[in-house]
Amino acid sequence: MTQAGSELRRTLGVGDAVIIGLGSMVGAGIFAALGPAAEAAGSGLLVGLAVAAVVAYCNAMSSARLAARYPASGGTYVYGRERLGEFWGYLAGWSFVVGKTASCAAMALTVGTYVWPEQAHAMAVAAVVALTAVNYGGVQKSAWLTRSIVAVVLAVLAFVVVACLGSEASDAGRLDIGASGGAGGVLQAAGLLFFAFAGYARIATLGEEVRDPARTIPRAIPLALGIALAVYACVAVAVLSVLGSEGLGQAGAPLADAVRSAGVPGLVPVVRVGAAVAALGSLLALILGVSRTTLAMARDRHLPGALSAVHPRFQVPHRAELAVGVVVAALAATVDVRGAIGFSSFGVLAYYAVANASAWTLDAAPARRVVPAVGLLGCVVLAFSLPGTSVVAGAGVLAVGVVAYGIRHRMAAR
Repeated sequence: MTQAGSELRRTLGVGDAVIIGLGSMVGAGIFAALGPAAEAAGSGLLVGLAVAAVVAYCNAMSSARLAARYPASGGTYVYGRERLGEFWGYLAGWSFVVGKTASCAAMALTVGTYVWPEQAHAMAVAAVVALTAVNYGGVQKSAWLTRSIVAVVLAVLAFVVVACLGSEASDAGRLDIGASGGAGGVLQAAGLLFFAFAGYARIATLGEEVRDPARTIPRAIPLALGIALAVYACVAVAVLSVLGSEGLGQAGAPLADAVRSAGVPGLVPVVRVGAAVAALGSLLALILGVSRTTLAMARDRHLPGALSAVHPRFQVPHRAELAVGVVVAALAATVDVRGAIGFSSFGVLAYYAVANASAWTLDAAPARRVVPAVGLLGCVVLAFSLPGTSVVAGAGVLAVGVVAYGIRHRMAAR
């Protein structure tokens, strides 16, 4: 529950909410995720993208319905608590905060790697400090910066698509939709690609700062998801037409390799800049989302109550934002990208599983339960289709959260 005087200011309209969702989705994932996904699915990459999109759509619809009913900061942490009980809300919040904090570190390191590879960790920490300062100044400043970042990234991706499809190296015969990687490979690719879709929930976690949330959120989430899917599909087709699934699976920097193979090496620096800017956009939106979920959990004393403070001037959860910034900066200074992402995808899927289970309880009509049922099943299947190390790490992190919850309740009962 929000305390008197601690509510956030409602300043975001549909356009702002869509931009924040796009900033979270059309980020660094599209520059990096296509390679590993193609390696797993082979010629079934586009099928994997379609599977990821279906699961994301179900999650988006469930999140939109819940956000309209419960327009408070915290997203699925709030929905799980209100619909399923305190434990499930806590588990969703724990999955989100831990998993997305690791994602923040990964995005910060992506910025550092593209901007100054030799000093990647130092640049990553600098990026975290700078964007935490932007968020501290108010969510409208964050929305404005995100709008600029999205414009740059979409322009770069448009250049990539035009360069690839317009080159002599492009061959429609490489767009084979067979599943040479098998069903397991397609599902693993879908799980990896889902990471690039997950940002639409940022709109829901900012529910307390959206004007007319019952109308705005259900419109903004599917709009942002639909635009992101269209962008991803165009980029995937363009890159596949040049590299093929085998070449794409072996590419270290898929989009840069694609424009080079398309005979436009001059675009490679542009793609590198685009990737760095995209990672900045993802990092900005991630810090926003993690800090708001931290705020909600602090209000319920699942995290230190001091983190629930709202700045009297800027109307932002300033202590939560500073705490998240410090933790992310520490991770960015010490971990590697692959290690940070390892359990993040598992945590994100666990988070959305709780969202779909919560949406299932909203309406007893069978027709209204199809979407959350498909979404819940999809989240579970994709989570356990991820590489074994990701599953083990993710399950371990969830187990730590469960133990912490049990200890807290036992101490409270004494």
